Amino acid sequence: MSAPTAQKPAAPSPRIDPDGHIEPEEKVTPLELFFDLVFVFAITQVTSLLSHDPTWQGLGRGLLVLCAIWWAWVAYSWLTNTIDPEEGVARIGIFVAMAGMFVVALAAPQAFGAYGVLFGCAYFVVRALHIVMYAYSSPTVGISDAVRRMAPGMIVGSGLLILAGTQDGTSQAVLWVLAILLDFTAPIRGGMEGWEVHPSHFAERHGLIVIIALGESIVAIGVGLQGIGLDFGIVAGALIGVVIAGTLWWAYFDIVAIVAERKLSSLQGAERASIARDSYSYIHLLMITGVVLLALGVKKAVVHIHDPLDTVPAVALCGGVALYFLGHIAFRLRNVHSWNHQRLAAALACLALIPLATQVDALIALAAVAAVCIALVAYEAVHFREARERIRQGGLPESMMAGQRG
Repeated sequence: MSAPTAQKPAAPSPRIDPDGHIEPEEKVTPLELFFDLVFVFAITQVTSLLSHDPTWQGLGRGLLVLCAIWWAWVAYSWLTNTIDPEEGVARIGIFVAMAGMFVVALAAPQAFGAYGVLFGCAYFVVRALHIVMYAYSSPTVGISDAVRRMAPGMIVGSGLLILAGTQDGTSQAVLWVLAILLDFTAPIRGGMEGWEVHPSHFAERHGLIVIIALGESIVAIGVGLQGIGLDFGIVAGALIGVVIAGTLWWAYFDIVAIVAERKLSSLQGAERASIARDSYSYIHLLMITGVVLLALGVKKAVVHIHDPLDTVPAVALCGGVALYFLGHIAFRLRNVHSWNHQRLAAALACLALIPLATQVDALIALAAVAAVCIALVAYEAVHFREARERIRQGGLPESMMAGQRG
């Protein structure tokens, strides 16, 4: 008897709008993937910033820079979800935005230092260009009105980063926090009326950025080991870091991403736009931040594999994975209004490992975090086997939630 062949997850049926028309399913374009390569470099720069200043102050600065970079990427993910980035002047605009984001990434390690003004100016250009492109290319009056409602917060918030580049100390930090708050809350203050979302494209784009972040965590391991002699402990630590990244990939793409896309597809209008904003633009930042912190923790661990981790790297290693899982919990809560108790337990277990990571060899700390991740993936794969198969073969999210209340 031949072995059963693995089947790809069934694609959801094409969505039909209230007027009886089939809603087209958009796909991520090559130009969007090209644009995201700049974001890869930007994440690498944030990891470098954190690595060179592994203090609480450095951690705060790095996370503020990450928030700014993330929000710029989010703005363009909404833009290219609305317009075709490969047609007409939009293509030129995307290339100009790429150039601006590249300068932002170059200046990121010194965004609170010598290149603060350069970072702010480049960032302002990227955000202003986003608004101009929306104003020029918006396909509906509703989207144009929505962009106008949000534009003041975007412009003022981005402008404050230029001013922050001229300051230092507490005043600089306050300006950064204010700028991030103004920009991040603009979609809430402006409301989601008028926005349109192509669900398959939107979900795919954010899934790809999760892959990019996980890939960067692996790159960070390799970069951190340049010029360092390899021994058994270092190689083992590096491989464990790859295992952790692999389990985080599994935790997102095996079921979570599938359910979220189908939920998004089942909605329409402002309700769809609101859940896209909350689940992807906001909650995915928790996951990306968790992966960036993990990259910092693993990078420090493999370099000092036979020594205990300092407090901040230990928090980054264990807390990063915990934050990633907490992002999953919030993602599920927003999408299907239920808790994922096993991932909450995994997040708490990782947080409980922080004191241990400061007392034992980094290799042991890495192995402990990996053990938590592997245990979570194995438990879900076995305990929810039938629900998982049903979802991956086209079942509705509600059926999975009924079978996965644990």
